[in-house]
Amino acid sequence: MSMLLSDMYGKQIISSSGRRIGMVEDIILDFEAGAIGSLLLIKLDDLAKGENTASRLAKNTVKYDRVKNVSETIIVSDK
Repeated sequence: MSMLLSDMYGKQIISSSGRRIGMVEDIILDFEAGAIGSLLLIKLDDLAKGENTASRLAKNTVKYDRVKNVSETIIVSDK
């Protein structure tokens, strides 16, 4: 089953242990691999406007390789 990228926006991200991580606000694409690279818990525009961009990016990013299931919510493996 395929899913549109636009369908991922606003989905709740939950760890496999049940911890709520946040909601998908933006997506980073890996064009070389032709895949999703990361899900962002903050809009990229808001991230770029603030200070400490690198640390805020690290704090608000979920690498897509952690994703285990996408349905009404997105389930990711614990770190």
